[in-house]
Amino acid sequence: MFIINSYLTAVIFCFVTMMCWGSWGNTQKLASKSWRYELFYWDYVIGMVLFSLLISFTMGSIGSEGRPFVEDLSQVSLENLVSVLLGGVIFNASNILLSASTSIAGMSVAFPLGVGLSLVLGTIVNYVGAPKGNPVILFIGVALIALAIICNGVASGRVQRNGDEQDKNAKKGIVLALIAGILMSFFYRFVAVAMDLENFSAPAAGKLTPYSAIFIFSIGVLLSNFLFNTLVMRHPFVGEKVYYKNYFKGNFKTHLVGMLGGAIWCLGTAFSYIASGKAGAAISYALGQGAPMVAAIWGVFVWKEFKGADKKTAFLLGLMFLLFISGLGSIILSGGN
Repeated sequence: MFIINSYLTAVIFCFVTMMCWGSWGNTQKLASKSWRYELFYWDYVIGMVLFSLLISFTMGSIGSEGRPFVEDLSQVSLENLVSVLLGGVIFNASNILLSASTSIAGMSVAFPLGVGLSLVLGTIVNYVGAPKGNPVILFIGVALIALAIICNGVASGRVQRNGDEQDKNAKKGIVLALIAGILMSFFYRFVAVAMDLENFSAPAAGKLTPYSAIFIFSIGVLLSNFLFNTLVMRHPFVGEKVYYKNYFKGNFKTHLVGMLGGAIWCLGTAFSYIASGKAGAAISYALGQGAPMVAAIWGVFVWKEFKGADKKTAFLLGLMFLLFISGLGSIILSGGN
């Protein structure tokens, strides 16, 4: 299988993760013109599972190092299998809430608040579980990103809405993003503990490689989706109930957009797992979770979610970007020794 052997390559992979995690929401925005997010999310999950198989049978099955995908999958212990599946379930619960927040409040609000919060909490959780890198520099970076989240929250609160109903929905979107962020901070640790982060070349018996981990993880997401997404379809946060028959009324292009979103997210996650062996779980997770900055750029400059904002709001957004960039720089430096 393909294995990273340098810290620089690991950082590059983490930046790909950041771009993927911060950009998949664009597919939801595209689909939302004619498609409820609850229906989009089924295609998203299907795309995730299919792409996990693609990368596992390609990058996960080539080369002479490590265990090939099928061999690795056949030897996983029950304990590690359950741990990764549980990680998928936790992630799915959080990501459905994040998708709901995106549909209500927009990418430039949902991602910085939800994913940004998960970065702060998740980095702490992953560092305690597998300490790697300079903790002082690492958590200075995390603190800078926490300040960036606060700037985004204040900026979003200053945006003028049209009517009480929009104000109510916007507040609901912020609450959903915060709950999503808390849940999302825990999923990565359940996956990391099931992998042999110290030796992907010759992993311990019963442990997983990144490729089998991303496949099992995606299965956990798929299985839990029958519960979580069904509940959201029957009891939506905004709007009328959605039925399964509505899903089959979508055209091929609409379904393809959703699957593309899942594939983009899965690529980023697979690269994060692959990089975690060299960078460590905390740094790999933290760098990938720089995604809020990417999502905010999309939301502010492409989707115009802060159109008409005053100068103070624009200043807060600019400060948010500066703090995010500084925080990511600190996180990179924390692992360079």
